[in-house]
Amino acid sequence: MGKLPNIIPVSDLRQDAAKLLKQLRNNKEPLIITQRGRATAVIIGVDAYEKSEHEKELLLLLAKGDREIKIGEGYDLDTVFAEADALLAKEPS
Repeated sequence: MGKLPNIIPVSDLRQDAAKLLKQLRNNKEPLIITQRGRATAVIIGVDAYEKSEHEKELLLLLAKGDREIKIGEGYDLDTVFAEADALLAKEPS
């Protein structure tokens, strides 16, 4: 069974924002904020956001490459590996 998400009401966010921000930094898990019992927002730490954006960029490049292959366009393998190495070198720690 997967880990249960961190779910808190907006009133807890108002009362103890500093503690919740520290929690975001320490455990890297998102916080789901509820209002009137319904999920209304998700808060994630900067590190998690940067990692997510980096992964999204890689997935978009892979999808673009797949489309190019299907229409007979693209780059030679050495160019692809060089670009992949450059992207992986930028990966946030």
